Amino acid sequence: MTADRPDITVIGGGNAALCAAITAAEEGARVLILETAPKPYRGGNSRHTRNFRCMHRGPLGPLVDSYTEEEYLADLMKVTDGKTDERLARLAIRASEECLPWMEEHGVRFQPPLSGTLSLARTNAFFLGGGKSLVNAYYRTAERLGVQVEYDAAVTRIKMSDDNVAFVEYSQKGQTHRVAPKSVVVASGGFQADTEWLARAWGPAAKNFLIRGTPYNRGVVLADLLEQGIEQVGDPTQCHAVAIDGRAPKFDGGIVTRLDCVPFSIVVNKNALRFYDEGEDVWPKRYAIWGRLVAAQPDQIGYVIIDAKSLNLFMPSVFPPIKANTLEELAGKLDLPADTLLQTVDEFNTACGDTSNFHPTELDAVSTTGLTPPKTNWARPITEPPFYGYSLRTGVTFTYLGLKVDERAQCSRGNRPVRNLWAAGETMAGSILGQGYLAGFGMTIGTVYGRIAGKEAAAYANAN
Repeated sequence: MTADRPDITVIGGGNAALCAAITAAEEGARVLILETAPKPYRGGNSRHTRNFRCMHRGPLGPLVDSYTEEEYLADLMKVTDGKTDERLARLAIRASEECLPWMEEHGVRFQPPLSGTLSLARTNAFFLGGGKSLVNAYYRTAERLGVQVEYDAAVTRIKMSDDNVAFVEYSQKGQTHRVAPKSVVVASGGFQADTEWLARAWGPAAKNFLIRGTPYNRGVVLADLLEQGIEQVGDPTQCHAVAIDGRAPKFDGGIVTRLDCVPFSIVVNKNALRFYDEGEDVWPKRYAIWGRLVAAQPDQIGYVIIDAKSLNLFMPSVFPPIKANTLEELAGKLDLPADTLLQTVDEFNTACGDTSNFHPTELDAVSTTGLTPPKTNWARPITEPPFYGYSLRTGVTFTYLGLKVDERAQCSRGNRPVRNLWAAGETMAGSILGQGYLAGFGMTIGTVYGRIAGKEAAAYANAN
């Protein structure tokens, strides 16, 4: 492959980019991947993933029973409150079934589902070794197929010429390079690592957000294309945001900073007041709403309060919880007003009723009575010492403002398709996700639309 004239340039180095590159290479195209990150940090947010949500009409790989298109779509509609492009969503859902064997054929290995509160044995296939193993497997496959990969290659410009990409510029080791591929696939993520951009969208509150994923997704390519009139989609304030351990690093903490304890707790703000129903639904369907809930609280922080009987009901946390023998002591360690916390816990405990039907992995209707906000499931009094607490911060995974695509993953400019530009993964996820998130669906979008983009880009390059 010549350095300046590959058939296809794929911008990005995560799951969607790799699926596109592998698919295009198998179609006979010469492919160049431009990955902004250095090699040890290749893979974008895909490094931090652990599962893939998959439709199936019977047992498939590690998945049990069945998970139909309509059930999958209903789950998605619930978490997005209907703000979903059903046409594109159904395409992703239907194609996910054929993706799982394709992933195995290209080196990805799966393991039995995790136990505990995730309850995903039927819906989500877990990667053996996590997302890093998936990324490494795809890079090995890409290498065997002759895909060229350039690391530390930060794309700074995609030059548009009418309805065509003319060239791509990137910087590497202090030098500027230019390539003029026949086709371009953009799979370079959202803008979440640019905290100034986040603050423009969200306001000053965003300064307190933590970024769960790669620090390299700064939206440079996205901004460049939007400035040149490529059609956009999505709300800049919408994103995949979850409540994570407040002690996590500013960037790249990954999935291990997630906390799964909320359903078995009460969550209070810095004033020691509850603000939402902790037991609204099983955690995989509702965990993504808590990032926004915490973002709306004073100083964008919340606190989980549990007791000893709940400690072993959820996935262990990477940082140990704050432990105290009394609630007063716990309040002091969390810097919460002790009197208010005691009152909040007392009111909650009083509102709890019969707990004999408590079941930690399914909706059990063990609820409070006469409490605002209610706790509609898993409501057990917090009475058994020692007591434990976690701080919660908003952890942003990826943003939903992105490039609008059609069923062929093709981008448009002025209502006209750009002949040689496609997008896949987080950078176009807003085409499907209007708000909210469903566990494992980001990998579904990336895999399905990555494969589509790679196939379409190769078809165009091979014909030109």
